[in-house]
Parts: sequence; C-alpha cells; structure tokens
Amino acid sequence: MNNPTPIVIANLKANKTWDQMSIWLEEVGPRSNSFSGTIIVCPTFTFLASCAEKIKTAGWKLKLAGQDISKFEQGAYTGEVAASQIADIIQYSIVGHSERRKYFNETADDAIKKVKTLLVNNITPILCVSDLKQLDLYLTESSQITENSERIIFVYEPPTAISSGREYKPERPKNANEKALEIKQKIGQKVSIIYGGSINPENVKEFFTQDNLDGGLIGQASVDPQIFIQVIQNSIIQ
Repeated sequence: MNNPTPIVIANLKANKTWDQMSIWLEEVGPRSNSFSGTIIVCPTFTFLASCAEKIKTAGWKLKLAGQDISKFEQGAYTGEVAASQIADIIQYSIVGHSERRKYFNETADDAIKKVKTLLVNNITPILCVSDLKQLDLYLTESSQITENSERIIFVYEPPTAISSGREYKPERPKNANEKALEIKQKIGQKVSIIYGGSINPENVKEFFTQDNLDGGLIGQASVDPQIFIQVIQNSIIQ
C-alpha cells in the first residue's frame, strides 16, 4: 500500500449540509495538491458521490473514504450500504470506530466482517483499535487481518481521547508512539499506524514527529475547514 505520509484523515461524522460540505471541499481541496502526504476526507454517505464528482472535476488530490460500511454484501438489508455499491467512489473506509461500538453496540466480529468485505472490494480499511487487547481479539478471530495487514491503515484510538462534547484527555504523543510500536511488533514493521483522538493544530506536530506514527484521524478539528487547514499546515515536518 502506497500512502505518502503523513496520512491526515478528516472524519466529519454526522455534520454538514451539502452546501457546507461543498464549501469545505473548496477550501481544503486546493491545499491537497501541494501537500506531500495523503489527505483523506470522510463525509456522510449521502455526499460521497457528489464529493467524488467535485474532487474529480477540480483535479484535487483529496482521497475519499466512508465513515463506515455494511458487514453484509448486497441483499435484503434495509438501510445498509454494501462495499460493492460504492467501490467505484471511495478508496478507503473507517471500520470499528469507538463511536460505532459505543452507540451502536458493534462488536469485534462486526468489524472483522467489514474488513473482509472491504478487502474483497479493493477498498482500504481504516481499522480503529482502542488497545492491544482488542487488537489481539481481531488477530485471533481473523487470519485475514494478519495476512493483509499491509493493506490496512490501523488507527490507535483510545476512547478516552475521543472528543464528543464531554471531558476527554488526549493521549500523550510518546505513549501513542509506544502503543504504535507494540502494534507493529504484533503485525509487522511495514504496517501503517496513525493516531486518533483530539488532534488539533497545537499538538499535531508532536504526534506526527513520533517514529512509529504515520499520521492521524482528525475528528472535531476537521469540521471547520480553516482549523483543518491549520492541522495540515502544522503537520508538515521541516
């Protein structure tokens, strides 16, 4: 997998109307053409096709990702979006985010099934891992994750660092780096590992200069395009 680093992913969650999303793209998109790393944006499902068309027409280097995907393939699954339905639109998809586990009771088995269907459809999974215990569960339950580890972007995402309008505590960059190293020791030194949890313009450089971190999954700081642009600018390592 060839994703130039740093990998900076904007997870916009359940935010924005299409007009607001269009403005976001127009402000961030041009920045992607001069950025040496990889910028991935994750809008809501209903905007994916329109985002893909706008990005293609403008010639921006932005990459597009889903915020989630169905664990099922096409069939009688009301409300679901199968990987094969949007494989020609997105290049990546988040899987197993802590908010999916918290609010929708998703399990490790659900995440594993989603990783499998993404890989079959040549979409890169962005697999969230809250701790080594959870990673061990993934590896124990699915040999495909181990066998395809270099096709997956792993996100070390401690739930206590996910900002959602309540008290939260960002992980210390050195601690995040140590966790990333432990993940690499389990699944291979060539895997891509990024950090997710309360990254902002002030702390991004400290995270991105860690030896074992290849970038970040940005939540709250990605919603405002100007703040996200600051994250991008401050992530460049001189």
